[in-house]
Amino acid sequence: MADENIVEISKDSSPVKKRQKIDNENPENDTSVHKSTINLSNFQMKRLLNVNSTRKQVIVEGNFTGHDNSAIVIFEKKCFPTEEIFLNRGFFNEGTIVRKNFHNGIYGNYECFPTREHNGINAIVIHPATQSHIDKYSIKELHFVEETYEIYKNITLPFIESQQFSLSWVDNILEHKAEQDKIIYEDKDKETGFIMLPDLKWDGSPESLNVLVLSLKRIKSIRELNASHLPLLKNIRDTGIDIIRKNYNVPADRLRLYLHYRPSYYHLHVHITYIMYDSPGIFVEKAHLLSTIIQNIEMIPDYYQKVALSFVVAENDPLYKKYQEHGVLPADNNSSNDS
Repeated sequence: MADENIVEISKDSSPVKKRQKIDNENPENDTSVHKSTINLSNFQMKRLLNVNSTRKQVIVEGNFTGHDNSAIVIFEKKCFPTEEIFLNRGFFNEGTIVRKNFHNGIYGNYECFPTREHNGINAIVIHPATQSHIDKYSIKELHFVEETYEIYKNITLPFIESQQFSLSWVDNILEHKAEQDKIIYEDKDKETGFIMLPDLKWDGSPESLNVLVLSLKRIKSIRELNASHLPLLKNIRDTGIDIIRKNYNVPADRLRLYLHYRPSYYHLHVHITYIMYDSPGIFVEKAHLLSTIIQNIEMIPDYYQKVALSFVVAENDPLYKKYQEHGVLPADNNSSNDS
């Protein structure tokens, strides 16, 4: 591809802490709390949606004073830094509070509060939050679906085309209407180009490296991929790895490049994460390695129009009901309640 199509935007190794996706149903009529400075003391919690003890994360629904619409706030403990400058400075000082829980021989268990800079919590705010957002983040029972391509064409595809979240936030990035200062790298080729920027969940620390790659070309998901998309996929793989190495000093053998199926939004995107970081959605029923996708298409050009793909669907997802109606899932599954 021609050199003039490639633009490297930034080599800053300290990406923005947080990014808010604008995926309202009516973004042109923006009543979001993000239009002014957020004061979390004005957030009244209404109910707990989910708790993830592994990720030290809590998700709550509530309202901001002066705003009628619901909001979702996701609180998550930050990763501890490992750079030498932080280790030399230390995590504790004379103001550190330490409370002893118990000890047994050489082992002691304590509750402690490190220095303020290491007590921070990442907060993601979604406002206005629709019922779809609330359903997405609520605790729910999951069920496996083995989706053939026929099921995809006849059930999944018609459903997602009518029910998916707005992609206005994606288009705003691709059209340089929003988040231009967050772009890490851009390749402007219409067929093989993409934009790289920090994922919403990345707190900026190298240990939790999480970069999002958005294809310039509108492709819904891996279900649409075929041999014609190999140049795009290989460009994302090769250039993405090179940019991460140059900007963040993380080599290829420490990176995980993968796509989700089913994705949370239907515009082709690739996740690049540090391999030691347990990023959400890396489980076998969700993540597909980019290298494996490329190899599959090289062997069988229409591989993803032939293969059955397995994933989980939540009981409160409207697609779950569609699968039940068409016999893909049992109409009434009470096995989890059997004694």
